[in-house]
Amino acid sequence: MSIVEIIMIGVSLSMDAFAVSVGKGLSLKNIRTKEICTAGVWFGGFQFLMPVIGYYIGSFAAAYVSRYDHWIAFILLALIGGNMIRDSFSSEGEQNASMNPGEMLVLAVATSIDALAVGVSFAMMNGVNVWFSSGIIGCVTFTLSCVGVKFGSTLGSRFESRAKLAGGIILVLIGLKILLQDLGVF
Repeated sequence: MSIVEIIMIGVSLSMDAFAVSVGKGLSLKNIRTKEICTAGVWFGGFQFLMPVIGYYIGSFAAAYVSRYDHWIAFILLALIGGNMIRDSFSSEGEQNASMNPGEMLVLAVATSIDALAVGVSFAMMNGVNVWFSSGIIGCVTFTLSCVGVKFGSTLGSRFESRAKLAGGIILVLIGLKILLQDLGVF
């Protein structure tokens, strides 16, 4: 597998993380490098880790995970997005509450489940260095997640009254898209 192919896989796997990062950025004001890097580390780290885990689990878990991955991702994203929507109607709230470790863990897992299946496919290919490939995927996701948070924050500072609501709606819609795609609706 060429480096170009691995980068393309990394870009395609990181699209959900990028979209979630934009949603996260929408909910933050006065973004700092810390928040940008937090999203990058969580999403990039899990996009690195999941193919490695999938590689070592192999084909045994592929059938199980692929049967339920869309439901898991939908439920997790809908819960987090619903919470953001609810918080958008509250007059109180912490500016950085949306970057807390528990929430970031749930989002990182939800957006990287498909990377687990990619890792399983790596196990079935000859000559794939899972550590190198996963490292590239993780770096691509880190970069795109950082860009997503900054982009979302830029939009959020212009539309701060509706930013958290929009971020929550984005998360719910991403979860719904994952569910509908895997159910074959589109």
